[in-house]
Amino acid sequence: MDNNRSQWGSRIGFILAAAGSAVGLGNIWKFPGRAYEGGGGSFLIIYVLIVIILGAPLMITELSVGRAGKSNIVSTFKNLGHKEFSWVGWVGVLGAFIITCYYSHVGGWVLRYVFAYALHAPEIYADSPAYFYDMLGAHADGTTSIPWVALAFAAAFIALNGIVIIKGVSGGIEKFNKFGMPALFIMLIILLIRTVTLPGSAEGLKYLLTFDWSKVTFSTILSALGQAFYSLSIGMAIMITYGSYLPKNENIAKNTALICAMDTLVAILAGFIIVPGVFATLGADQIGKGGGFAFVSLAQMFQSMPGGRFFGALFYLLLLFAALTSCISLIESIVAFLTEKMGLERKKSTIWLCVVLFAIGCLYTCTQAAIPMKGIWLDGTNGVTFPAFCDFMEYMTDRIMIPICALGCCIFVGWVWKPEQVVKEVEACGDKFRIAGIYKILIKFIAPVAILMILIMSFTSGITLS
Repeated sequence: MDNNRSQWGSRIGFILAAAGSAVGLGNIWKFPGRAYEGGGGSFLIIYVLIVIILGAPLMITELSVGRAGKSNIVSTFKNLGHKEFSWVGWVGVLGAFIITCYYSHVGGWVLRYVFAYALHAPEIYADSPAYFYDMLGAHADGTTSIPWVALAFAAAFIALNGIVIIKGVSGGIEKFNKFGMPALFIMLIILLIRTVTLPGSAEGLKYLLTFDWSKVTFSTILSALGQAFYSLSIGMAIMITYGSYLPKNENIAKNTALICAMDTLVAILAGFIIVPGVFATLGADQIGKGGGFAFVSLAQMFQSMPGGRFFGALFYLLLLFAALTSCISLIESIVAFLTEKMGLERKKSTIWLCVVLFAIGCLYTCTQAAIPMKGIWLDGTNGVTFPAFCDFMEYMTDRIMIPICALGCCIFVGWVWKPEQVVKEVEACGDKFRIAGIYKILIKFIAPVAILMILIMSFTSGITLS
């Protein structure tokens, strides 16, 4: 166990970095649509309860395991005396690797839109679907081509991540998040003020503040469960890695509460920006979720909004910061593995890793339209299918690797290492873990069942819950 490893320079630096990891694109372009589908305020209540009951205990678990093991996610289990559970770490690292391959390219698309709004927004407004699909290599005349522009911006995006990672934990990641997360909240507040003051936005606000329980079904609960689970960066090797940089005097339970609160606040603020904004400009029936919604429908929303060019640029800049803070944490978890497990130097391993991530990620962007490369999948609803390779990459991580890694952590802590060890780790700062009894029940029984539900529903219904 290396006692000279990097550590966070300050408590606020760690909290902002961990919150930055949790705050990602899904908070902004998926949460609002799910809140709308799930009955507005009803979904918000369900989501917050799931974060408290499931998300927070899982984060406490991963941070505690990381701090106790003081190493990368693979070596941590060996350091804790259970090398037979190193498979959990391997699944986490591989999952983080694949996620970063495609997440870094989506970040490149966002970066492209930041520049596009600043330089030639009228081209987007002229035909927002055509602009988006043309960027991905699918043209209006039915032809396709290699999306060189999208690839170039993806390269720039991952280079930005690499620059931060090379500078280290406190000198790079922490410093960036100390600037990036406050900037993100400032942009959220500005956009919130703009959208809620639009004529017609009151109906959207009213919808989000109304509890329509008639729209709440089992699928709504699963949707909230999946959103909370993936939003908090659980099962991705991140929180164990970030926890390994924590000094013993840090209160893991209190820090987790702050991180979860910040992540949830971003999602809720995004809901109060997008739902009223779409109500006021495009109509409620245009509310959606995902990349197509963010790049096409929301571009149309800004077109219909006074000052839309400025606020559109600000929105995509907001997305860029969310993508950067998340992608940085993913890359750091892999770099920690390469430097500690493989003995590689940080700068060289970061550079080569970014090159490989970008190269494999090119398949994600190119198989959106230009290259007809397929994967293979099987689920209970659709049987054997051959999804586009870009979708196959997401299926592998969202439906298998992330939940299996999280489930492995739950089994390890709940039944092998024992919850008492987490309680001991939490109380190492000198403060009592007041909900220790509840935590033990949650991590041994409730959390594993919830994760199994995600796994089962993914393979029986063919639905990706992230």
